[in-house]
Amino acid sequence: MPRIVAPTNAAQREQTQRKILNAFGELLFTHGLPGLTMTDVARTAGVGRTAVYNYFADLEQLLVAYALDETGKFVVELKSKLEGQENPVDRLAVYVRAQMEDLTRRHLPPGPAMRSVLSSESFAKLGIHVGELNTILTDILRAGMAQRYLPAADVDGLVQLIHGSLTASASRRNMDTPDEEHIAGAVRFIQAGVGASFDAKGRPVQQG
Repeated sequence: MPRIVAPTNAAQREQTQRKILNAFGELLFTHGLPGLTMTDVARTAGVGRTAVYNYFADLEQLLVAYALDETGKFVVELKSKLEGQENPVDRLAVYVRAQMEDLTRRHLPPGPAMRSVLSSESFAKLGIHVGELNTILTDILRAGMAQRYLPAADVDGLVQLIHGSLTASASRRNMDTPDEEHIAGAVRFIQAGVGASFDAKGRPVQQG
């Protein structure tokens, strides 16, 4: 019998699963997804290969679990950061900044690459949190338009353009920690792209 180091069996299982997910994330960063095996994950996590299979049937299931875990944590953090901002243009800046930092520190393959290695069913599971992010950004843009901080436009189209710009910008940098100049530039670019205006002190102003 393995020695129980957590207070309960459930806690022990949670600790082991966390070790596996952390090891998988570390390997994605150091080696990438191609060629990665469950044996590699087990070795990095410090557990037996059989133990990994007790939690995840295969690498695809592990990848989905890791992606959902990472994205879920990001959504929680993002909502917390947005709570202190009332102006929709400022909220957009918080959203863009958080996305830039997250996209450059996470080690998940980009969307098209994920689609190529996952089954349709598994890829669809990732859409849950992606849809939640879309909703957050949609609400920010609609509030900006309703309060006349942004000109009326196709919100769904803007959401796609913003996320596409963020992904491309993070990919071009390919760095562990984005510098402030690059983040500030992305914020300004996207705010300008959706039509935000500012006064001489850099504060958002209503239009019309």
